[in-house]
Amino acid sequence: MSSQDQSAPSAWRQFTFFDAIPIKDSHDLANPPEIFKQKTPEISCIAATSLGTIVADIHGSIFLLNREYEVEKSWIAHSGGRVTHMVERKKILITLGEEESIRHPLLKVWDMGHFDKRTGTPTLLRSVKVQSGNRPHPVSTIAVSSSLAYLAIGLGDGTVLLYRHLDQSIFSTSSNLTTVPKPRAVHESPAEPITGLGFKEPDEDNANVYLLIVTTNHVLSYQVTGKGSGNTPAVVDEVGCGLGCATMNWRDSEMIVAKDEAVYICGTESRGACYAYEGPKSGVHVHRNYLVLVTPPFTPSSSAASATVRNFAIRNDGPTQEITKITILDLENKFVAYSDTFTCGVRETFSANREIHLLLNDGRLICLEEKPTPVKLDMLYRVSQYLLALNLAKTQNLEESSVANIHKQYGDHLYNKGDYDGAMQQYLKTIGYVPPSYVIRKFLDAQRIHGLATYLQDLHALGLANSDHTTLLLNTYTKLKDVNRLDNFIKTESRRSSANGEVDELPFDLDTAIRVCRQAGYFEHASYLAKKYDRHEDYLQIQIEDASNYKDALAYLRRLGTGAAESNLARYGRAMLESLPEETTQLLIDVCTSLSPLTVEHDEQFITPSRQASTGGPSYLSYLALNRSAAIAPPNGLETMPPAPAVQPSASRQASVHEESNTAPMTPSNSSLPAARAHTIKRPSPRLYFAHFIDDKERFIHFLQTVAAKRWGQSLDSEAVSSVPTDSEEDQEAEKKDQAAVWNTLLELYLTYADSSDERASSFAVQAVRLLKTEHLPYDPTHALILCSTRSFTPGLVLLWEKLGMYEDVLRFWMDKHKEGSSTDASAQVISCLQQYGPDHPHLYPLVLRFLSSTPELLTKHSTDIIQLLEHIDEESIMPPLAVVQVLSRNGVASIGLVKQWLMTRIKDSREQIDTDQKLIESYRLETQNKLRLVDELSDPDHPRVFHVTQCTACKGQLDLPSVHFMCSHSYHQRCLGEHDTECPNCARNHGLVREIRRNNERLADQHDVFMSEVKESGFAAVATGFSRGIMNMSRLDDVVA
Repeated sequence: MSSQDQSAPSAWRQFTFFDAIPIKDSHDLANPPEIFKQKTPEISCIAATSLGTIVADIHGSIFLLNREYEVEKSWIAHSGGRVTHMVERKKILITLGEEESIRHPLLKVWDMGHFDKRTGTPTLLRSVKVQSGNRPHPVSTIAVSSSLAYLAIGLGDGTVLLYRHLDQSIFSTSSNLTTVPKPRAVHESPAEPITGLGFKEPDEDNANVYLLIVTTNHVLSYQVTGKGSGNTPAVVDEVGCGLGCATMNWRDSEMIVAKDEAVYICGTESRGACYAYEGPKSGVHVHRNYLVLVTPPFTPSSSAASATVRNFAIRNDGPTQEITKITILDLENKFVAYSDTFTCGVRETFSANREIHLLLNDGRLICLEEKPTPVKLDMLYRVSQYLLALNLAKTQNLEESSVANIHKQYGDHLYNKGDYDGAMQQYLKTIGYVPPSYVIRKFLDAQRIHGLATYLQDLHALGLANSDHTTLLLNTYTKLKDVNRLDNFIKTESRRSSANGEVDELPFDLDTAIRVCRQAGYFEHASYLAKKYDRHEDYLQIQIEDASNYKDALAYLRRLGTGAAESNLARYGRAMLESLPEETTQLLIDVCTSLSPLTVEHDEQFITPSRQASTGGPSYLSYLALNRSAAIAPPNGLETMPPAPAVQPSASRQASVHEESNTAPMTPSNSSLPAARAHTIKRPSPRLYFAHFIDDKERFIHFLQTVAAKRWGQSLDSEAVSSVPTDSEEDQEAEKKDQAAVWNTLLELYLTYADSSDERASSFAVQAVRLLKTEHLPYDPTHALILCSTRSFTPGLVLLWEKLGMYEDVLRFWMDKHKEGSSTDASAQVISCLQQYGPDHPHLYPLVLRFLSSTPELLTKHSTDIIQLLEHIDEESIMPPLAVVQVLSRNGVASIGLVKQWLMTRIKDSREQIDTDQKLIESYRLETQNKLRLVDELSDPDHPRVFHVTQCTACKGQLDLPSVHFMCSHSYHQRCLGEHDTECPNCARNHGLVREIRRNNERLADQHDVFMSEVKESGFAAVATGFSRGIMNMSRLDDVVA
């Protein structure tokens, strides 16, 4: 045979993905396994099974080998004959062989799961003859479906026998060895022997079972199951092959037919792919995705077209010997995975222990061990076969991380060649496995920024981007001025599910997107994001601080409602008041007074600003460092924030944006705003917004007056509090404080205007007085007093002093006015105030008396008032005469003549009082002497008492015996007294009263705090009363001390 016939086309890339390793006997490492060393010439067939490798010989014996190829079990399957074919499914072994006593081939079914413990033979389930007609024909090939339901046997005369429902017959309870379904001849071709059979198993596209039949000239398809089954086999292709050159692919879906010129793939309906690979072929074998081709023995030549044959011929200069070439093809990826020559010829090719095994004619067993996948990939990398590496990874079902690494290697290769677009396409497939920074660093150059944008956008689409990536992507868009891609990015509706599968998230970091758009001058895009995703704080900050769009911000606040507007107005209220004073003031009033959702005017529409793009913004590279100290968007939500000064955008910043596109972004629908609540809304404290009106006092007054009227029903024009809706859940203490704050502030504003040169000063002064006079307004009098004092508002001071009961301060105020000379009628006001307050407050008289007698002018002017004053003091006993004299005599202003008559009257009255007191003292003294004398008489035992009473004190009758006489000079009939009366009934009541008084006095004598309080109140009178009660009795004190 010529060497040119063994050539392979140059289109097949050749690699060495397998290593030929000789298998040695476990007990004799110098030789192959014993079974192959001794029986190779007698081996008829070899089958790989789930139990191990099974070897059959020409004597009808079968040997079950373990992983070390040692014989575990053996038995004679066909006595006096040979085993020609074997196949195993589900531990059921089907053998076909010949026996001397039987002319026809014999089919036997063995149960490999049950062995006889004595003989070591598996259980024989069935044994029947295979015949088609009367003449015997040898079996050329067999095929069994994976479910063991169908068995097909091909004969040398071109007949195909099909056994249906074989599994049901095998696993039935029948013990008859010949009980098998009757075979049906599904194909007969006397001129074309059967060279190959195979079952096409059901798949997703077709649920039917087909039998593919290969003859020497045709490939046919026979439908076994489903609608249309049982018909004559249909010709698929007019290509046939020799015996052993046809086999099913590794997916059991197509028949592989190996011919000398090519390898053909045939399906159930037509021929598929055709792989040109010239050269004679004596056998094929499928191992996973590989196809093993075996050539017939031939003589090598150095001029052969095959490099493998030429190399063998060069290495062997000795006597010429025939060789067999083994070629392993990967048909899907179209490359030669292994090619080598073997002397002595190849007897069998089979798969065992997940590797390809070759049994040579000299008994050697060669294992073609596949190299590890990383080694194979490295070999492909060295020759830049990255696409082939990817196909290989797909074929071998490598993990996604390994496939991503191949894409990375391929991307690096293209990048080094300068194909940046192609490299980026590969890097995109590494997202999730290769750190993004590895790719980003390669594309930071301005010339590669388009690829960087593509990578970052896919990174966001897969939800693997962080805030830094978002920053870089947005700055890349702004650097490229690619507004369309920026629009598509920020308006994307694609969302990804979070890890728990419940929460949807945006494919980018929202805070970062808003911040970067603001920094780059794309205020419209930033506001779009903030508004669409309910970032109310950010939206307002953009509209007010960046875009100065106060009207839109005001309308947005109304739609948000009271809860959201509360904190935002506290922050931006001052800036909004400066731009929209009327509208903002009304919004503040509504927020502070409305218990229902805020109303929105129909003509209020959100104003969509024109598209803005940065022209002078910072370079995108400047954001790579990510200065953390830069301004960051405020936290999300509606938390209350402290008032911040309004930030007016500079002219340069406002000028940094310009019209970029005619297509304005869609304004998010108002449905994203919070729905109005049906329940009562909690109103914020008006005090939150006082600071905003610092430069607009008139609107401040309007705000305070309206809030007081609508929220609490309080106003200067009403005599009482009006009825207004209230919230029962409001904190009443806080409400009282707010009311006081509102009216205190209003008073301060009134006084500010009253003290100014404004033409309305008098009207504001009147309002201030009205406020102070109104009893139902809850202002703080002390605070109001401080305000009036600071502003020198006299009417207010007087009103407050009167209201607070500080009458002495009113008098002193007018006294001070007189001393200052600022008021001519100040002294008259003092007299007037005294007449008004004096009757209820006597302590004011000495003060006025001292004032009127302080100067000769006052004394002359009010001499009549002084006389009336002294008379009133005398009548009401407000001051003792001595105190009056001391007041009048403290300086040389008052003369004796002024008070002469008053003094004479007082002296006369004093003398009369003295005389009266002396007479009373004399009578008390005489009475005391009489009592003392009587006590002496009663206590003298030598001085008997003679009773001359003749009348009973009780019944007033004539006193007769028996009678009872008491020392108090009262006598009674004995019958007029009680049985146990030992005291005079007539005097007992008075004596008991005296004893009770004495006990009380003794008890009070120990209560020193009570005595001291009385002394502080009454002075000497309390001391005198204490003596009169005996509280300060010296003898009792001595007793206590003792």
